[in-house]
Amino acid sequence: MLVEPRSGVLAAWGNALLAGLVSPDEAALAVVGEDAVHRVEGLPGEAGPVGLTLALGRLRSLGVSGFRVALPVPGHPLGLSGPPGFNARALEAEEAVVGHGAPYGLVPEVREAGPAGDVHVDVVWHCLAVREAPPADVPSLGEAERELAEALRDATAVLTRLDVAGSGPVAEAAVDAYRARAERGREVLAPGYPPRAVRVLELAQRVGLLVSVAYENGHGGAVSASEMAARVEALRPVERVARRAQVAAYNAYVEELAR
Repeated sequence: MLVEPRSGVLAAWGNALLAGLVSPDEAALAVVGEDAVHRVEGLPGEAGPVGLTLALGRLRSLGVSGFRVALPVPGHPLGLSGPPGFNARALEAEEAVVGHGAPYGLVPEVREAGPAGDVHVDVVWHCLAVREAPPADVPSLGEAERELAEALRDATAVLTRLDVAGSGPVAEAAVDAYRARAERGREVLAPGYPPRAVRVLELAQRVGLLVSVAYENGHGGAVSASEMAARVEALRPVERVARRAQVAAYNAYVEELAR
């Protein structure tokens, strides 16, 4: 969770564009980031893939007034509203953007090419029909903030009990990465988002960091298979809370719009 999902970045900057706070070129540049190129395939009225700038303008002309994010995983269709075909594609990618105001969604397909050391990333966003319905299991910002405070305590307690909390080079590197990312947190959400959404996203990143440390920092005190399984089981609900909060932060623009 230290690296923000492409769907979150597209939704955030797409919302800023729809609000008139950034230009189409600014939005497209922010979404592409360090990737080589992003294209959108399957847009109504287009015979083939088109660039992000044109695609965002076309979606606006089709009636899209905002973008939500979905971050589904098996057993948890977080942010999805159907139909099954779109849900299946989103679940395979573990992320998607869902339009508000018109029934269109985008699912990324990431393609890597080039020799080792010079790999470039192309992203094709597949435009598909979505069902206009409330997204699954997305909390309000207030709910997400309260859940995160509890999850942070739970994650810290689990890490301490399992002896995988904050020591060693892997944990230190993860903390450094989080701190660097937090400095840029306000840019991630793009202009137009409320301060509470930024705060919730930053806290979700922090909880996600602790989960990542637990999974990546060796086995710590969990020396048996049963103890390792217990660690995963203990951290799964914490990770779920962090993903729910992340989606709530990205979706804050549309929730304000809907009110």
